[in-house]
Amino acid sequence: MQDIHHILKTYWGYDQFRPLQEDIVQSVLDGKDTLALLPTGGGKSICFQVPAMAKDGICLVVTPLIALMKDQVEQLKKRGITAVAVYSGMNRREIDIALDNCVYGNIKFLYLSPERLLTDIFQERVKRMKVNLLAVDEAHCISQWGYDFRPPYLQLADLRELLPGVPVLALTATATEHVRQDIQEKLRFKQPNVFVKSFARYNLSYSCLPTEDKVGRLLEILQRMPGQSIVYVRSRRQTVEIARFLQSRNIAAAAYHAGLKFEERSKAQQLWIDDKVRVMVATNAFGMGIDKPDVRLVVHLDLPESLEAYYQEAGRAGRDEKYSYAVILYGPSDVADLHKKVEEAHPPLELIRRVYQCLANYYQLAVGSGAMSSFDFELADFANNYKLKPLEVHHAIKRLEGEGYLQLSEGYYSPSRLFVQLNNTALYEFQVMNPEHDSLLQLILRVYGGEVFTNFIKISERKLAEYLKKPEQEVRRKLEYLHKLQVIVYEPQHDAPQLLFTKPRQDAHNLPLNHKKLDELRGRALLQVKEMGRYVENTNRCRTQLLLAYFNELSDQSCRICDYCLAQRKKERKKKELLALRHKVLALLQHKPSMPKELVQQFEPNVAETITSLVRELLDVGEITYNTAGQLQKLNAEL
Repeated sequence: MQDIHHILKTYWGYDQFRPLQEDIVQSVLDGKDTLALLPTGGGKSICFQVPAMAKDGICLVVTPLIALMKDQVEQLKKRGITAVAVYSGMNRREIDIALDNCVYGNIKFLYLSPERLLTDIFQERVKRMKVNLLAVDEAHCISQWGYDFRPPYLQLADLRELLPGVPVLALTATATEHVRQDIQEKLRFKQPNVFVKSFARYNLSYSCLPTEDKVGRLLEILQRMPGQSIVYVRSRRQTVEIARFLQSRNIAAAAYHAGLKFEERSKAQQLWIDDKVRVMVATNAFGMGIDKPDVRLVVHLDLPESLEAYYQEAGRAGRDEKYSYAVILYGPSDVADLHKKVEEAHPPLELIRRVYQCLANYYQLAVGSGAMSSFDFELADFANNYKLKPLEVHHAIKRLEGEGYLQLSEGYYSPSRLFVQLNNTALYEFQVMNPEHDSLLQLILRVYGGEVFTNFIKISERKLAEYLKKPEQEVRRKLEYLHKLQVIVYEPQHDAPQLLFTKPRQDAHNLPLNHKKLDELRGRALLQVKEMGRYVENTNRCRTQLLLAYFNELSDQSCRICDYCLAQRKKERKKKELLALRHKVLALLQHKPSMPKELVQQFEPNVAETITSLVRELLDVGEITYNTAGQLQKLNAEL
């Protein structure tokens, strides 16, 4: 076993672990099932990557976020660590090759989405892999009490049966006490073992500011607070409108939402990361997995649906431990509006069944077919096709996800990929028999090398077209034709969301939906809204204490920097200043009676009104009085 500090320095360049990281790593190396709760930006990936590198074998990493999965694989490769990923939208042959490499190659990390766990193709291979650790990211997804429950996560318990003696490391940023217990139970921990870093972020100033002009107030805040910022809104349209408004006020801003093309999203994100754009106006599709420690401000113009979601999003500010701000701007009807939105997010069973039937028709799936089939999904096109409202489609799919029939993955970019199915001899024979394809095939072999026979490789149709001096569209057509002839497997570039049928297509009319469970989900969602409302409308407690209490962490230490604490400090300061002025007034009148105007003139002009009020108060309580000359004097003062 290699030294963990040497690994940390060699591959990540860090001299030491962050708080709790080393304890978690050691727990894993001791073979213990471990649950680690680290806040957003707390360095969760190090906790499984380091122990996996210290031991022989491969680490399985389960995560629902494809974009994050792909990003981590690329980051590991840049560090000279071998890693692959398996997720929705991949060709079966590509999955086959990736899993074979995990069995026979020197792959250290296999990232996969939870719906892939019980597929035959994976289960057959995993038995032959030397697995050293099962890492479960976003572990709150396994609990129905969590804010983002995903049924495929429940399959992890069955996967453990295939991996006897392999420890599990479950990681999450947010989990209440109930969820923590549920995670350990569902993952069949041998014994309870939880590491919790405090949810307190004492460098982060939380504020909830009531306003009827959110955009105007946002502008004021941005003009007053410098530094990189994120502004979260609920709708895609708002991201564009608010970014344009800020640009018109000379604030460099960009819009980001899942509906943008990959190139647009990527460009906006990179400009923001490089500090060329100061403000990113985004839906909650933005921020997960982005390592930018110097975000100074996160503003929410719409209320998140839960405190868990808010804590994660707000926590993207101040990861460098420097003073930062998390602000919610809310209007008079925002809490009621959120309550209504959550009600709408739990549609009637008839609508859920109707959407399921329409999806089956859309992809032409017969009853009993389509298990683990993945399709590009464009919500607007689908809704328009079947005269449905996009929002009701979205909510129905979320409920079908919760019931385990579908999985909708976020849009992610996948470049064009190619794999040559024929061996060298068969390919040569094909080229001789089909000279019209010879130049393209020769070019592919020359540019991309022999790896095209063993792995899917990324290709550029534009680059191939330039070499051949042919139109790009013609090259694409030829590649598609060679794919049909089964000479190659050609996967064109795409960045559409992926809809996966996790079970064989059911008869929609008799689709077994758990009415009781759906009602419970609705009830829990409404409770979360209630907690969100309590937090926003709070006027009598430190906001950090409120968040800590929600996550079952009790503290009597106030943060001193949230809006409540700052208001209390301002009151205390004002109280002390008032007391000092009071003493000075009495001291002056003790020394010498004075006309009211003369008394006020002995103080700075900015406190004149305060002195006038103090004089009235002191007269009312009988500490000062008027003498016969009309002067103010301290009662019982020596004349």
